[in-house]
Parts: sequence; C-alpha cells; structure tokens
Amino acid sequence: MNVEMIDTAALGDRSYLVHDGTAALVVDPQRDIDRVEDLARRLGVRITHVAETHVHNDYLTGGLELSRRHDAAYLVAAAEDVSYARRPVHPGDEFDVGSMKVTALATPGHTEHHLAYVVTHDRQQAVFSGGSLLFGSVGRTDLVAPDKTVDLTRAQYHSARVLAEHVHEDATLHPTHGFGSFCSSGPATGAQASTIGEQLTTNHALTDEDEQHFVETLIAGLTAYPSYYSHMAPLNRVGPGAPDLTVPQPLRPDEVRSRIDAGHWVVDLRSRVAFASGHVRGTVSVEYGDNFTTYLGWTLPWGEPVTLVGSEDDVRAAIRDLSRIGVDRPSVGDTDGLPTTGYPRVGWDALAERAERSVVLDVRRADEYRAGHIGGALHIPLHDLVRRIDEVPSGEVWVHCASGYRAGIAAGLLHRAGRDVVHIDDDWTRFAGTRSS
Repeated sequence: MNVEMIDTAALGDRSYLVHDGTAALVVDPQRDIDRVEDLARRLGVRITHVAETHVHNDYLTGGLELSRRHDAAYLVAAAEDVSYARRPVHPGDEFDVGSMKVTALATPGHTEHHLAYVVTHDRQQAVFSGGSLLFGSVGRTDLVAPDKTVDLTRAQYHSARVLAEHVHEDATLHPTHGFGSFCSSGPATGAQASTIGEQLTTNHALTDEDEQHFVETLIAGLTAYPSYYSHMAPLNRVGPGAPDLTVPQPLRPDEVRSRIDAGHWVVDLRSRVAFASGHVRGTVSVEYGDNFTTYLGWTLPWGEPVTLVGSEDDVRAAIRDLSRIGVDRPSVGDTDGLPTTGYPRVGWDALAERAERSVVLDVRRADEYRAGHIGGALHIPLHDLVRRIDEVPSGEVWVHCASGYRAGIAAGLLHRAGRDVVHIDDDWTRFAGTRSS
C-alpha cells in the first residue's frame, strides 16, 4: 500500500491517493482534480474509487467530477442528502480496491454523518480520518448548526476513541484538515505525519478522560471561521462541476477604470509593500500567497464580480485557488498607464508619532483582541470591515493586525473608501505587553 498526499496549503487541507500499484482510491479530492489525475498518470494506476469523508464546508469537492471521468465508484455517506447518484456508504461497509480492503467507520462530530475510511493491505493499515481525528486535535464541531454544537462535540470525543480502538497503534493517520484549515480546532499540531499510537499519547481527544472537560475546552477554543463556508456545503450537495482554469484576455486599462468607478472589486495581487507604495485608486490589496484564498473569500461580499490585477503567474495561480471556493471565472485587468496613489507603511516604532486624534484600528479576530489589545483601539475584524466601514471615525486611521497581512487588506479597503490610512506592517508580538490592556 502506498499513500500519496496532495497538499492544498492555501486552505490548510490535504487530499490522498492510496494505491497498490494498480488500483487507486482517492479521498477528499479538491475541485481542481487535474492534480490528482496527473499523479495517477505518473504512478500508472487506475482510479477505481473516490471517497468523501464528509460534505465539506471549507472547499468545493472534485469528487463527483473525478468519479465521472474515471468511471469510478463515488463513496458518499448514505445518510447525506445529495442530489447526484453515488454509491451510498453505511458504517461497516467494506470495499475492495485492487488488493486493498477499505472499511467505512461512523465518526460523527465534525459533521453529523462523517465517515472515516480504514485501508488495510498486507497487514498495513492507513486511516483516512477527514475532519475527525487530526494531528493533536479534532475537527471543529460548530459548522452544522449552533444548537447542535454540544452534541456534535460529544460525538467527536467518542468518534476519536472508536477510531483509535478499531485499528492497530502503528496504523498511519491521514486527516484532511489540521494544516492551517479553519475546520480544525483545539491544539492541532504542525506535524507532517503521525500514527494512531502517537495520537493516543498526544491528542487531547484521546488523553482527556473527562468528557465534559473536553467538550467545554473545545467549544471555548472555537474561533470565527470564513463566511464563505456557508456556501460550500450547499454547493457540494449539488455536486460541483470541473472548474474553468483558463486565464481570460485582460481588460483594457480604461475598462478596468470603468469597473472601479462602478464599484466593482478590483484586486491587486502584488505584495502589500508594493501596493502601499503605489496602486490604482479604487483597487484593493489581497497579497497573493497561502492566505489569499481564505481572506479574499472571507472579506469581499460573496457573489460580487472580481477582477484580478497582477503578474501572469500570480493571476493563473489565483484563478485556480479561487475555483476551490466557488469564485469562478474572475476577470483579469491591465492597469498600465493608469495614475497611482499610495499611503504610508510603518512599524510599531512610528505609533508614538501619530496625531492625537487619529484612530487605531485593530482588524484581528475577536479572540485575538480579547487576548490583548491597544488601549482605546477600535476593533473591527477584517471580515466585518466592508459592511462596517462607516463605523470608523473620521480622521487618519492607523490599522494593524497580528503580522501586517490582514492590515494590508484593511488599509486598501479604507483607502478605496477615501480614507487617510497608515498601514502598520509589523508583528504584534513586538508590541504586545508594552501598551496592551
């Protein structure tokens, strides 16, 4: 048995292709399935089964399209209400994938009908746990409905234990979430690999013998999650098609200017440093990188037209990334020759020089703000800023976050709204404790 991982660092998730040299099972594929197909082609294996551990809340699946293209069995929990044909899976069902045996286990908690898949081959076991047992923790339990969170957290506690009891301690563990995904919760680690045996000694779902304490601790640690999550599960229940990853012909500069004047979202993908130094007025900054997809999808209003401006490589990558959360076929713009503007970008040392009546705006999440903040600072999380921008008092605005990244997005939004802004592009740890309250 060989397990191949397909990493999606931008969303903190992993998909897997497990094979015996001939036949392959794909677990939790993201929408851009060409990565999976290229891998299978290089390995010389045939995709015979595609499995979903759950209906995903943080990305669009490529499972349905992949199964159709390869005439593969599409394994989805029988209890899930979906609108497409699939092979309905019940807990305890077993499937042969070449010489490998796949067993489905009920692991509710992250979602109500969550499944894990245990693959056995030549005395080896591999556990594909989705959003159940993660490295060091478990998947969050508040994505289904607020009134179900407590019950799902209890279910998650028991699911982790059932899973650990069902397999050997040397079974390798392969979760979908937990690598930066907001679908993880608690003290998820940055480990790259683990076993069930290791989790028995390090995972709080398995080491905390007080179920009530576990439930209270996990729920207390849940933080805000991206607003676009609310759109993912409904789209996944319908079954997303293949994304269009082609780069469209760029709009002319005058067409970009017209879109800006019409209030459309024109997103500059360059670094926040370059944006502060000079950008077309009315554009916003979402620096391309691992955080790009999450914060664009969380910050800008869902479903409104988006135009991307940046290098060819960044635009191409951004189109792929955005397709994973259902932002399809964004326009591309050329801004050459359009006049530019900018704003100051400073470190914490400059804060003492700010004008007395200026505003300090903290755009971190609520849990970060509660843990420590600047006295007198206005707090509006970045994901609320578009709808609450009128709450920012008049005058110069000094905006900060934890690293400078989110503050760069916020500074661009404020500048687009005609505000005088100073971007504090510095690490909060350099400031924390000196004037926090």
